[in-house]
Amino acid sequence: MIDFKQKMEEEEKRARRLSGDPEEIIIPNKRRKRIITYVIAVIVIGLIFSGKVLISSQNGTNWFSGTGFFDKLKHLVPISDKTLKGEENDRVNVLLLGMGGEGHDGAYLTDTMMLASFQPSTKQISLISIPRDLVAPVSNWQKVNSINAYAEKDNSGSGGEVTAKAFAELLQTPIDYYVRVDFEGFSNIIDELGGIEVNVENVLNDYSYPIFGQEDNPDYYSRYEHLHIEKGLQTMDGSLALKYARSRHALGSEGSDFARARRQQLILEAVKNKLLSGKTLLNPVMITKLVNEFSKSISTNLNTWEVLRFWEMFKNVDRSQIINKVLSDAPDGLLISGAGENGAYILTPRSGNFSEVRNLVKNIFTASSAESVMTPVKKIVKITDAAQVVILNGTWISGLAGKTAVILEQSGFIISKIGNAPERNYTQTTVYSLATSTVKEKSLKTLETLVGAAQSFNFPAWISDYQATSTAPDFLLVIGTDANKAE
Repeated sequence: MIDFKQKMEEEEKRARRLSGDPEEIIIPNKRRKRIITYVIAVIVIGLIFSGKVLISSQNGTNWFSGTGFFDKLKHLVPISDKTLKGEENDRVNVLLLGMGGEGHDGAYLTDTMMLASFQPSTKQISLISIPRDLVAPVSNWQKVNSINAYAEKDNSGSGGEVTAKAFAELLQTPIDYYVRVDFEGFSNIIDELGGIEVNVENVLNDYSYPIFGQEDNPDYYSRYEHLHIEKGLQTMDGSLALKYARSRHALGSEGSDFARARRQQLILEAVKNKLLSGKTLLNPVMITKLVNEFSKSISTNLNTWEVLRFWEMFKNVDRSQIINKVLSDAPDGLLISGAGENGAYILTPRSGNFSEVRNLVKNIFTASSAESVMTPVKKIVKITDAAQVVILNGTWISGLAGKTAVILEQSGFIISKIGNAPERNYTQTTVYSLATSTVKEKSLKTLETLVGAAQSFNFPAWISDYQATSTAPDFLLVIGTDANKAE
């Protein structure tokens, strides 16, 4: 792991050797040097958590305006005669990795994987999100989020480099840099800041958020909690902010990868605002604690001058110059879902090989080429009778109920609950009509068409919990393994 404090000390020594008047180059105050150190770390964390790479909702030049930090750093670390790897080909690639960290089940599994590409000539930036459930030959046809973990097991500290090389081989593109962040450390940083204020754009309801430490609880339903966050300005500690950023199975549109990336962007912006507030910058005790957290939570092969080179080249990028793509099994995506060993949920290329994915990566800065590999989005069937549906996963394949909820909500269904069925042996997606009066026939037909549901009149005993109440939904939909095979 790269220690940012050590990097700064090395750069200072180098500067002293090159200069006859070190006081003109070295920042004379220990507290100020610590500020510079963690500001560099903020940029690197920004690469991981921002849905817009280096930029959130503001122009990059406003991030550190008035502080003078970067002017001082440019004197400390000369960069004018150096170029980044890949600049000669007009493309610099950085693999961004996020993992749970020590103390978590699967501590080194990379929950977040993104390929960030920078084009110096046009000042464009692209960000391609890679799902953790993707399987590929470079991971021996296991999920690619395990590459970092296996590398760390064999040789501690090698995970970032090994993972970058593996993705370079898979995508057939050079990846010279990587940045890896420990999510738990990021949570600690927010706590050290005294919490953050986040403007939550949509209500978030996730009935399947995993409870840390309860992964193997014999009571299956005790493994998960209901994560509910209201719309509007919310104060979050590190734990809640991390949950908000990582939630994968929220109801409706918040269950998509695009929404998750946007939430991460909001968290980053809130952290940035708190970090750069006068209350933080003028608190040397807090700064010292923050620097310690950063040094423990980030590993990268980027040198300080390379971070500054990125900043110099791309600090004026606006939203129109940033391209975001997500590899997924959506109707217009390049992947399809399937079941691996033991029924595990996996993703594979829809074409049978990685040619389409490689074409997207190669031509990401050419809009027409990047879009040409995408198929048209399927037409959404709309209902008019506002039917309420409870969706339960009747399989052991994670994510099926949440994915179905997104489809049904787009069609106008009201999703009143999502969760797991008491029985997990469903092979056929089944719909039970719970309406005590007139059955909403059009909505029933739409359910059968959209998700291939078959209506059943043989009600299991456990369904009585949903019947004959004033709040009973119109339909109860139990997802079967057939949904995992559907196009």
